[in-house]
Amino acid sequence: MLARTLAGRAGPRLAQPLSGLLCRRGYAPPATSSAAAAADDLVIAEDPPRAASPSAATATATMAATMPTVLQPRVLIYDGVCHLCHRGVKWVIRADKHAKIRFCCVQSKAAEPYLRLVGMDREDVLRRVLFVEGPEAYYEGSTAALKVASYLPLPYSALSSLLIVPTPLRDAVYDYIAKNRYNWFGKDDECIATKDNDILERFIDREEILGGGPSNSFF
Repeated sequence: MLARTLAGRAGPRLAQPLSGLLCRRGYAPPATSSAAAAADDLVIAEDPPRAASPSAATATATMAATMPTVLQPRVLIYDGVCHLCHRGVKWVIRADKHAKIRFCCVQSKAAEPYLRLVGMDREDVLRRVLFVEGPEAYYEGSTAALKVASYLPLPYSALSSLLIVPTPLRDAVYDYIAKNRYNWFGKDDECIATKDNDILERFIDREEILGGGPSNSFF
């Protein structure tokens, strides 16, 4: 929820070096470079073959068919039905001339591998925006928003200097805004990005959104 940049409930939440986390959860960096994935992408490694019952094999095949093979870096996962969050996302897209940041509605299936990677669930992100910067770190809340700002050109990147503000102080303002965002700014029944086709190219879940998948019907 980028509009929460003004405050922050959670400080930087560095994952334990994700190299170890990736291995434990079935993720691993690519062995060789590929034209289909950038060098800093997070790649899901296939599990080694092992004996399984027919039902288990069917379940595994179904999961493999729905899981993406590449997790992109610098993805901001936010509440897709929140009007305040959507305004913040549109602001970042306008400012991010080099398209460094990509986006994903937390309500979409495309967000699930990222949530599993960092050990969070949707309720966590509904409280605090999540920024998966790369294979080594992820951030929540105001710290996530300010880290996103650090990738923007000047003068917007100067907002990241607010990281020097003590986390508890940012937390207090962040929590207050987050708690009241629906009452103050409203919410929708579907991902608001569906109404802004001109920005969808920056969404990793755009095919799901355009296809009328789960991200189009949240509540």
